[in-house]
This record gives sequence, structure tokens and C-alpha cells, in this order.
Amino acid sequence: MTACIICIDINTSAVKAHVYSMEGIALYSQKASYPTFHPQPDWSEQDPEQVFVTTLFVVKNLLNTFVIPQQYAVQAFCFTGSMHSVLPIDAHGVPLGKAIIWADNRGTAQVKALQASGKAAEVYRATGTPIHPMSPLMKIAWLKQFQPTIAAKTDKYISLKEYIIFQLTGQYLVDESIASSTGLFNSYTRSWETEALAFAGIKAHHLSEVASVMYDGLKLKKEYAFSWGVSENTTLILGGSDGCMATLGAGILGKKQVTVTIGASAAVRIVGQKPIEDPQARFFNYILNEEYYVSGGPSNNAGVVFDWFARQMGDFSQGESVEEVLEELFRKAREISIGADGLLFLPYLLGERAPIWNANARGVYLGLHINHQTAHLMRATLEGVLLEIYSIAQMLHQVHTFDSVVLNGSASTHPIITQTLADIFGKTIHPNTDDGVGTGMALLTLTKLGVFNTLSQAVNAVRYEQAYQPNLAHYPQYQQLFTLFEQLTQNLLPAFEQLATFRQA
Repeated sequence: MTACIICIDINTSAVKAHVYSMEGIALYSQKASYPTFHPQPDWSEQDPEQVFVTTLFVVKNLLNTFVIPQQYAVQAFCFTGSMHSVLPIDAHGVPLGKAIIWADNRGTAQVKALQASGKAAEVYRATGTPIHPMSPLMKIAWLKQFQPTIAAKTDKYISLKEYIIFQLTGQYLVDESIASSTGLFNSYTRSWETEALAFAGIKAHHLSEVASVMYDGLKLKKEYAFSWGVSENTTLILGGSDGCMATLGAGILGKKQVTVTIGASAAVRIVGQKPIEDPQARFFNYILNEEYYVSGGPSNNAGVVFDWFARQMGDFSQGESVEEVLEELFRKAREISIGADGLLFLPYLLGERAPIWNANARGVYLGLHINHQTAHLMRATLEGVLLEIYSIAQMLHQVHTFDSVVLNGSASTHPIITQTLADIFGKTIHPNTDDGVGTGMALLTLTKLGVFNTLSQAVNAVRYEQAYQPNLAHYPQYQQLFTLFEQLTQNLLPAFEQLATFRQA
């Protein structure tokens, strides 16, 4: 039988499972989706049981439809997941409600409390996680304050990825990559941070044991090994966070490149051997492995904004899928010139992280007139999302020079996104249309299995088949639009705060 590895990605909107050869070639993949719930303004939650059942379904289906019929032998499983989720668990391992995910902004008051305490800068320096409601630090502090009954019953606070690992193996274990994004983990001492724990009102035993992203001491429970048709001794590699794996999968280690990931959310990232020290606390610094850190800035508003626009403005009269409707909207947007006939969009539908770190920011269309049509709105929406991503890159460019950009995530398959991004950046864009997160997990797994000696060697296997060159006539136009974009954002910050008082009333 031919050997293979399986990489399991528990992301914001779906579970994706990928089969890779022992040479790192993508062979097959499957996915299944699950919803995010918004029961109150600023709340974003997911059902952990639904995520777990979906994981079981996707992996089982992948094995039955490809791995077993093609007579592949699974050498290892590797896992990754979205950052910043929090799920309270009781002493029996039972969830005490839904998981609070990265997009949730309910912890705004906790952010202000930490900032007022004078400890915010110290916590940021130690943990590398910006002070924002996204972080599990703020979510746990919120639960302790506003849901004390649940907090009193909680034995551990874990991420959705940790919950899946616990269900499959019976062990509470978190990788250093996920841990370093919690706001509770000291990235220098590689241990839970005392000041952050004190602010959250918890002890280290309320969190999982931390292990390397390459840890392989986990064992599948008998029932799942039997169901999947694999040995109980099949290697399970803990893996890292989706952001770090996407960056590894972009192949930018040791190069003057930056990676832009555009999925449901977005991020601009670089790789270095030490964290970025920033007095303004704008960058995240997350652990890739024992040698490398992934630094950069995230945006809440990318694919979720496109999805929102398609659902509100698209034509579903013929039973089209959201993806089909969005593709038609993009086609119409291509017919509209830069600037959408004087229409500018701020895409902050879910508040915003980098570079403004303002959970109260909201979406704005500026310049609407009577002749604007859906295509103009789509063009402005596209440009607004990409200008926000460019604003993160400009922040990052202050500490790291780069010559070109690697684009991965679902957006890499849309030529209009790739070309517009090249025009805005004024730089070559390499779309990495292979799944970046899956590729990163595969490179990590194959390095652990000895196929590659180091991650630095592994990334040499990454190839870019296309290169989008910027239209230099468009670049100065986008620079003007970007200046207006930044001015409008800054000018509206006080208005965002005032509007928030109405939203919370």
C-alpha cells in the first residue's frame, strides 16, 4: 500500500480534511460546513458538538471515498484550528454552552479594564497578543464577570481544536501556536503568564497542558480508530494554529516576502526568529515552532463581508449557491472603474482588529448617489476589504521590507481579487491556490516524519504557478483612494464610539 498523511483543519466555517502524499503533493480533500450564531450584538458562537460531529463525518467520508478505495495507508494525522476560541468545560468534559469564537466582541469592557489597570503593556509584551476582545484572555474575564454560574462550574477553558483533540484522545493538550494567541501564554518563557492569569481570574490548571506543534504522543481512542479503519498507533501530530500553518504553507521562511491570507477573515504575516517589539502594541507575535515566530496583523472583515454582500444584494432566483452569486457579482464589479464612481467602503462589519484595534468600528458606504447600482456597491466593497488589508501591510512594512506577496486562502482563486490586490500594493502577487493551511500542516508533518530535515528545507517544496503583475497606472489611483480610506477611518472613530452607546442600550 502507498503511504499518505491526513491533515485536518477545523476552521471558522468548516472542517477540511486533506490527503497528501509523502512527497507533499495534495491528492484529495473534502469539507463540510457549520454555522456561526449571533444571538446578541457583538456575539459570535459555534456549537462544539456540531463541530466535532462534522469532523468525524468529514474524516470518515474522506477515508471511505478515497483513502481506502485507492489503497493508501495513513501514516499520520495532523490537526490545526482557528485561533482565539474559548469553550468552558466542566469536570466531566461536558461543554457549558457554545464556543465563543474570534469574531466575538463582547469583551470590550474587559479591554478597557485592563488598559485602565496599567498592566496592558506588560501583558502584551509577554504574550504577543494585542489587547482586544478577540483574545481568550478577555473572553474568560467576561465569563467570570457576567456568567459567574458557568464560571463556577468550569474545570477548563479550551479552544475548539482542543475540544476535538480531547474527544478523539481523552487528553487536554494545546499546541504552543494556539496557546500563544490566547493572551495568556508567555511566548518567551513558554509558560502560562502570571499577570494574564490574574486578570482573567483563573489558575494555570484551568488551561490545557502546552506542547510543541510537533508533539506526537497522542493516541486515538479505540472506537475512533475502529470507525476510521486505522491503527490505534497511527501517529497523531498536534499541529498548530491555522494562521501559522497558512504562513508556513506560503513558503516565505527566510525570504523578503509577506503572506496575505484571505478567507472568512484576513491577515498579513511575516516570519522571523524573534517577536516584533512594538510600543503601540499593534502586531501579534505567535509561535510557529521552537525557532520561528509568525508576526503581523489580522482583519475581521474579508470573506464574511463578501458573503454578507452576496446574501443581501445577490440574485438567488434560480437556486444558485452563495459562491455562484458572489462570482456573478465579481463579474459585474470588473466592469466598474477604480473608485466605483466616487463610492468608498469601510468594511468594519465585525468591528476591526489591525491596524485600528477597535471593536466598535462599523461598516460605512461614503459617496452614494442616485445612479449607483449593485455593481458599484460590489466594486466599492471589494476595494474596501482590500484597502483594509493593505493598511495592515503598510503597518508591517515599517518593520519588515518585502518585495512580493504570496496570497493564499479562498480568495486566491478569484482573479479580480488577486489583480486588484497587486494594483493596490504595487507589487507582484503570487496566488498559492493550493490550500495554504493544508500545505503548512503537510510540511510540518513530513518534517516530523523525517521526510524533510527542517522546516526551512520543507518550504523549498512550495511552488507558485502564477504571478500577477501590478498595473502601475492603477497604483497611484489606489494610493489616493487609500489616503481617503485612512482619513475617513480616523475621522469616524469618535462617531463609532457614540453609535456603540445606542447599540448596547
